[in-house]
Amino acid sequence: MQAFFDSIMGKSVMGILAVIILFLAVGIGNSRKRFNTKVLVYSAVALALGTALSFVKIPIPTLFPLVNGGSATLLSMLMVVLIGYWFGPVQGLLSAMTYGLLQLILGPYVIHPVQLIFDYILAFGMLGLSGFFRKGKYSLTIGYLVAVSGRFVFAFLSGYIFFGEYAPEGIGPIFYSAYYNLSYLVPEAVITIALLMLPPVRSAIKQVGKAAMN
Repeated sequence: MQAFFDSIMGKSVMGILAVIILFLAVGIGNSRKRFNTKVLVYSAVALALGTALSFVKIPIPTLFPLVNGGSATLLSMLMVVLIGYWFGPVQGLLSAMTYGLLQLILGPYVIHPVQLIFDYILAFGMLGLSGFFRKGKYSLTIGYLVAVSGRFVFAFLSGYIFFGEYAPEGIGPIFYSAYYNLSYLVPEAVITIALLMLPPVRSAIKQVGKAAMN
């Protein structure tokens, strides 16, 4: 399977699928043509920013190397979470799955079909859960925490089921998978939440959201 996703054909198929899902998300999310166009543009820009920021790695000391992928990045998850926060859960969940497919194109690590679904579709897709938390002063922060927690659940299950054998001697697969995934999700979440607690940042995000909705 890895060979397919490393190939030009595999990347092309995933790219086409990502575009289809993104357009489907916009079509389902709202039926007004002008609004849909604006939603598509803002969603695409957020996904592009999230993808670009996923390459900005934050060095985090760990007990053992993260050899199977996963690393703390600079606000990449926030960019995806914002789509759900601005446009609702349907747009958020489907756009987040699109982001997962983009990650699959750029850095695939596939050993089993179910692992692919867990790591790239469901784990990243959970970032769209922010769409259920759109009201209240700290709704974005709450939505972000729920979204990242959802990503952790599926990343943990994938790590336990498919990568537990890579646990260092003396470390159980449950602890290995939990520590492995928390070691990069928590630092990025802490940095992001600290930023979201700043009133100017929250205000700027809301203003962009209003511009997207009008």
